Amino acid sequence: MINIVVELSKYVILTLMIIYTILCYYLVVGKHASDRKGLLQTQISLTFFLDFTAFLVVFLKTFDFKVAVFYAEMMVYFAAILILYRRIYKNASMLLLNNMCMLLSVGFIMLCRLDIASANKQLLIVACGSAVALVIPVMIRKMKFLKDLTWIYAGVGVVLLAAVLVLAQTSYGAKLSLMGIQPSEVIKLTFVFFMASLLAREVTFKKVVLATVVAGLHVGILVLSRDLGSAVIFFVAYMVMIYVSTRKPVYLGIGLAGGAVGSVIAYHLFGHVRERVSAWKDPMAVYQNEGYQIVQSLFAIGTGGWFGMGLCQGSPEKIPVVKNDFIFSAICEELGGIFAICLILVCMSFFLTIVEIALQIKNPFYKLIAIGLGTEYAFQVFLTIGGATKFIPMTGVTLPLVSYGGSSIMCMILMIAIIQGLYIYREDEDEEIERHRREAAKRARQRAAEAAAERDY
Repeated sequence: MINIVVELSKYVILTLMIIYTILCYYLVVGKHASDRKGLLQTQISLTFFLDFTAFLVVFLKTFDFKVAVFYAEMMVYFAAILILYRRIYKNASMLLLNNMCMLLSVGFIMLCRLDIASANKQLLIVACGSAVALVIPVMIRKMKFLKDLTWIYAGVGVVLLAAVLVLAQTSYGAKLSLMGIQPSEVIKLTFVFFMASLLAREVTFKKVVLATVVAGLHVGILVLSRDLGSAVIFFVAYMVMIYVSTRKPVYLGIGLAGGAVGSVIAYHLFGHVRERVSAWKDPMAVYQNEGYQIVQSLFAIGTGGWFGMGLCQGSPEKIPVVKNDFIFSAICEELGGIFAICLILVCMSFFLTIVEIALQIKNPFYKLIAIGLGTEYAFQVFLTIGGATKFIPMTGVTLPLVSYGGSSIMCMILMIAIIQGLYIYREDEDEEIERHRREAAKRARQRAAEAAAERDY
């Protein structure tokens, strides 16, 4: 009986995910749909039904009461964050919030299936991060001086990265964390704020040079620390923000050429890079060593097929660091390739929503922040999924909101709160423009009335 429930659950979960994904794009494109509120509530219902089905299966396969307790705690968290956002920030983007909850749900399901202790720790970090994040939209709206802290952002980033380079222990071939915290995750935020602050006003050649020097320091220290995934994310965010602020393709071309040269130099300087490239080119040739991770990842993806093995039916634990770098492979194995494609599409709709917010903001500082954060998010998704599927060499970054990781998940929650603040700021801009329009129309009517009165006189 349990096996029948597990088999049927695959198709129930997949159907719920497909409907949710379709609604994501309908809501992104259909801005003025009269039933928008109802569709957003439908998304929440789909997420809750998906969670119930998945956790029921995990419980039936394990009969671990901790799974039921975790499910109850997770539902309390989702209910609290959805209610609080609707009460405190009536103008917040509910689509962003819904997507955050869906991606967190997928991560919690897989973590609970893999390691209940990690799932509990992840939920605690998410809850703490969300509590802090609730005040960030207010800060974005009220703290106008944020655009003036240009060199503080730069200094904090360089100092923290240098501290990691000097003091951190090597883990998986790279220096990543200090005292259990990965500063590069926090610096993703400060770096974007630095670039936005520097380039928000008139962009001169001198400013481009200064931005390049500071970005070079960030990327250079990360390369020396062998944190190549973060280095690539910083570099791409730098290029996009420079191009958007200057609108000069020549800078984009120079950046791409410089990145290509830097990649070749890194390949020849660091054995760690050569190992990953070797594993990417022919993982079976080095299966016993550096190719083991990617081979196991590909086996898992292939085993899952389109519809997956079913929760608790596969062997994702055979993939090293599956909770962090290769959680996408575990999702493919147990929930299927179609579910994984829907997950990618949800991530894309998340990014498109951020881009839409950026395009509608008038203030250049806030516009650049939205573009920079959106670029970092999208490229991190690309690096994680590309590495797990052997599309590109593995870079060792996590899948945002889905993978296990304290610093990563905390900073992603804060990033979403910043974007929510920008969305609310955009709404305030629209209201201000509408207010000025009404006042101008009122003054025009008054002048017309006065002119008519003078003619009658």
